[in-house]
Amino acid sequence: MHQSRNLKAKKSFGQHFLTEESIGREISEAISTTAGTRVLEIGPGKGFLTKYLTANKNIDLRVVEADQDMVAYLAQHKILDPEQIIFIDFMKLSMQKVFDGEQFTIIGNFPYNISSQILIKMINHYELVPELVGMFQKEVADRVVSPPGSKTYGVISVLVQAYYTGGTIINVGPEYFDPPPKVNSSVIKLVRKADTELGCNPRLFRHVVKSAFSSRRKMLRNTLKPIIDDPSILDDPRYNERPEQLSVEQFVEITNLLEKHIKNNQ
Repeated sequence: MHQSRNLKAKKSFGQHFLTEESIGREISEAISTTAGTRVLEIGPGKGFLTKYLTANKNIDLRVVEADQDMVAYLAQHKILDPEQIIFIDFMKLSMQKVFDGEQFTIIGNFPYNISSQILIKMINHYELVPELVGMFQKEVADRVVSPPGSKTYGVISVLVQAYYTGGTIINVGPEYFDPPPKVNSSVIKLVRKADTELGCNPRLFRHVVKSAFSSRRKMLRNTLKPIIDDPSILDDPRYNERPEQLSVEQFVEITNLLEKHIKNNQ
């Protein structure tokens, strides 16, 4: 028992334990809850954030944890009931099975080594995730919520903002973690848009966005040329823009304009 109390963060799991109670409380209170709100916490560790979530009687909570030692700790200290703990790597978790196909909010002090992958998985299952509140490396958080024209606006910005609106809740320095990370952190909140119909082929949209940002300093007519079967259509002045200048809506428009000309388009 004493050994479990002294569990150290493991680099292999990207663990940095939050130590400031006021920040944990602020994160937990950032999610929108009504009676029966389903919440999945990713990477609860020793339950620092979890205790605030379990105190909210509106929440139906599950946690997903890949570290067996942390799972044992949560159970030993009765922080959660065993049926609330899912022992698996989040990236291998079936989103449909978490709450039997029902929607749920995602929350967590996310392991930084998979934080971008968490966002991509959320986007791939946007119909199941109406909201996310999470701690990210500040550099990643800034990219997610940056508007067009910003130096940090990129692929993840466009892909997330196609389905969600968001902003930064709080910036957190390294001194509030054990062990302190070598980077600053930020908590962001993402709320799914009321209308999630993109207005174009989602697969091609992603392909166009990633291709456009393959070299962000170049104009679209250069970065999109490799995926187009007739480069002459890129002579249109709109393709003289650089990708960071384009909004989600403009990327949707370009995807529709180019759909018939994209190579290997099935």
